[in-house]
Amino acid sequence: MKVKVISRSTDEFTRERSQDLQRVYHNYDPNLRPQEKAVEYVRALTAAKLEKIFARPFIGAMDGHRDGVSCMAKNPNYLKGLFSGSMDGDIRLWDIATRRTVCQYPGHQGAVRGLTVSTDGRILVSCGTDCTVRLWNVPVATLTDSDDSSDNSSEPLAVYVWKNAFWAVDHQWEGDLFATAGAQVDIWNHNRSQPVNSFRWGTDTVISVRFNPGEPNVFATTASDRSIALYDLRMSSPARKIIMRTRTNSISWNPMEPMNFTAANEDCNCYSYDARKLDEAKCVHMGHESAVMDIDYSPTGREFVTGSYDRTIRIFQYNGGRSREIYHTKRMQRVFCAKFSCDASYVISGSDDTNLRLWKAKASEQLGVLHPRERRKHEYLEAVKNRYKHLPEVKRIVRHRHLPKPIYKAAALRRTMIEAERRKAERRKAHSAPGSIVTKPLRKRRIIKEVE
Repeated sequence: MKVKVISRSTDEFTRERSQDLQRVYHNYDPNLRPQEKAVEYVRALTAAKLEKIFARPFIGAMDGHRDGVSCMAKNPNYLKGLFSGSMDGDIRLWDIATRRTVCQYPGHQGAVRGLTVSTDGRILVSCGTDCTVRLWNVPVATLTDSDDSSDNSSEPLAVYVWKNAFWAVDHQWEGDLFATAGAQVDIWNHNRSQPVNSFRWGTDTVISVRFNPGEPNVFATTASDRSIALYDLRMSSPARKIIMRTRTNSISWNPMEPMNFTAANEDCNCYSYDARKLDEAKCVHMGHESAVMDIDYSPTGREFVTGSYDRTIRIFQYNGGRSREIYHTKRMQRVFCAKFSCDASYVISGSDDTNLRLWKAKASEQLGVLHPRERRKHEYLEAVKNRYKHLPEVKRIVRHRHLPKPIYKAAALRRTMIEAERRKAERRKAHSAPGSIVTKPLRKRRIIKEVE
């Protein structure tokens, strides 16, 4: 006779301290759990519904400007610091944690069009339509220990007057040079009142400039002649340029893949390019119903935020054709600037209604400190939801976003127009000689030509 004896050591299941968790043993044999997939599917469905219930992305508004917010800049050395400039010439330094003004920088006589911060986070560079570039000192002590100091104001360290109005400014990621965009691209040094170098390609106004995060001497610009140009400070002339069908308002380099950049265009789309191969876009990001005004990558390089003239903010995956999130409020007007925070947890937007707004990057994310068990629970629900995301019910809940009525109608009208254009192109091709009409993919269709 065979006898099976169950033996268990008390050391395996006895807690060492009263605060320890009770050990639980699982047998993962699938034969013991025939309903495992059904249970997981229900958990995924519940997780998708809970995500919608707890989706509260809006944190608060930062009020203080008296005119529309035209530009913003992050401080690379201080997580809480954010600079904003408005159309009436007012520049403010905000503490994101308390959502209050830390310091003001009066001086510009016209709209502030560009803001950027030096690599060490100690000098703020501003430019505007009053044809001046101003350098300001960033109050480090006020940032690290900010209290109610909204009356603080600062005098400029230097004021450089130039011949024409400026539209944008950007600082090198490593170095002492910064570039301004206007009638031409000017390269400045902190210690010189004249540009150290100038670039001109054509006669049209340059409206944005961005330095490459990986190569300090390379930068890209967009101009009102619908062009995107690449420049190298080590060369005497511009490197390459592409001309699109509509104007590009802003660009942003991917900080984790510095050879790639994304352009925010007037045709409601964003286009991701590889700087080494400009004749074709890597990806087309669609979703906005009006011109995309600003774009900024997350520090992780996995997603970016866009602000649009249609009064919404959208968050895209770096390789996704459609937006992951759409944020809007009843009071928010046309969005002129949008930024990711330096820790990729928050999104800040500046709009025409004089307010800056603070949003969560993940709408249903729980703020504050999470216990390890809570974190593991969130990770498990996210994994289950990701496993069953292709099933119709889960997919419908996860993808659904409530849209304001004007945007919903504009999206329906835009879909109708795109479909009509597609049918027209198909009919024209069907009634033409074979091979006379070549259909280009969307990634190439919006590019007119590339100039070396």
